[in-house]
Amino acid sequence: MDSSQPRRASLPYLALASGIICLSFSAFFIRWAQAPGPVAAFFRLLLAAVLLTPIAVLRLVRREARFGPRGALFALIGGSFSALDFGAWSIAVLLTTASNATLLGNASPLWVALFALLVFREKLGRLFWAGLSLTLAGAILVMGSDFLLHPTLGLGDSLALVSSIFYAGYFLSTQHGRVHLDPLTYVWISAWATSLGLLILNLIMRNPLTGYGARSWIIFLASAIFSQILGYISMSYALGHLPASIVSPTMIGQPVLTTILAIPLLAEIPGMWQLIGGILVLGGIYLIHRTYNRRQAPVTGD
Repeated sequence: MDSSQPRRASLPYLALASGIICLSFSAFFIRWAQAPGPVAAFFRLLLAAVLLTPIAVLRLVRREARFGPRGALFALIGGSFSALDFGAWSIAVLLTTASNATLLGNASPLWVALFALLVFREKLGRLFWAGLSLTLAGAILVMGSDFLLHPTLGLGDSLALVSSIFYAGYFLSTQHGRVHLDPLTYVWISAWATSLGLLILNLIMRNPLTGYGARSWIIFLASAIFSQILGYISMSYALGHLPASIVSPTMIGQPVLTTILAIPLLAEIPGMWQLIGGILVLGGIYLIHRTYNRRQAPVTGD
């Protein structure tokens, strides 16, 4: 057997881990940017799109990139979903608690699983649903103390829940778009679509797009490179090899890692229930991957 086969089979999982790490810093960048959330999100996407443009164009000219019109359409759709997700979630943070917004915004695995089951006819066994239940229960314990105490949904909570539907739309669009596009090209096209959507949102909200200091611009750039380019290319690569019904629940590891990183970076110490929730999330992710590996081996394309 080719010795490179196990390494290639592990690459989607390594990419998934990389995506979780990079995206776990998103909340910190927003906190440090000293700008409205939708503005920070807009410059994150815009700068990422600009930085990727010369590389993406050169690869297309040299025919090194995998490109298809159908894939480009899915990238535009995915970018539109991403803009709606960023926009709804950023507004939700202003109207409800951060814990509620983060918890409800990460309900996307439920919608992805339901779409995979009802629309794409993926067979999801009992072990998968047990893993998904554990993952969501763990996320509630880690991020949802306010939700447990105040379960009534207000306008902000409703917007956060809506944002999770858009996030699920991004996962599903990316899963199908990656059949026709390589990771970098997909992220490049979707980044332009998302930044345009966020620009329209900021203009509607009349958020100032100028007048920010050097610190803010450094954070905007760091967020674009680390969270958007590295994070989303890693996630896009994983979605080219693993179904969205697997990737989406695994990404709930993101708020768990954010909670851990908040200890040294923000001096926020998690409680006992948050630690228990983190263990549940990891256990749920293990079950999800176990049931997927039983059904099929990962594809080892590019």
